Amino acid sequence: MSENRYEFRERRENAYCPCGSGNKYGTCCRPYHHGKAKPDTAEQLMRSRYSAYYYRRVEYLFETTHPDTRDPGLKKELQKTIHQANWNRLTIVNKTRGGKEDKTGKVEFIAEYFHGGKPYELHELSRFKRHKGSWKYLDGKGKNVS
Repeated sequence: MSENRYEFRERRENAYCPCGSGNKYGTCCRPYHHGKAKPDTAEQLMRSRYSAYYYRRVEYLFETTHPDTRDPGLKKELQKTIHQANWNRLTIVNKTRGGKEDKTGKVEFIAEYFHGGKPYELHELSRFKRHKGSWKYLDGKGKNVS
């Protein structure tokens, strides 16, 4: 018997958020994904972007990328590649600034994922900057390790 959309949505909202916060998705990253709230810190934005990759929310990823570094073809590229990786776990390694009163911040993380059935890790140091009062992903330096 197949699950209807309401049951699936209910199950997703009551599941632990993929960002690793330990909170339920419905009260953690979902409000950000649906425009009901904005992250207060760079780390919250980082976690919500990871969850957006997990749930393949292209629009959120596009909108939370800083306009100064947002490639005009970003949305199309994300739509083309978003299903290639299956995200597994996020670990925050370190953070610098990025608090409620800061204008910039950095978050170092390791994101584990599968691509073509093989496990990989993305180890990245991401930079974040406020734009019109909201946190945005500016850029990142990282490497993929298999």
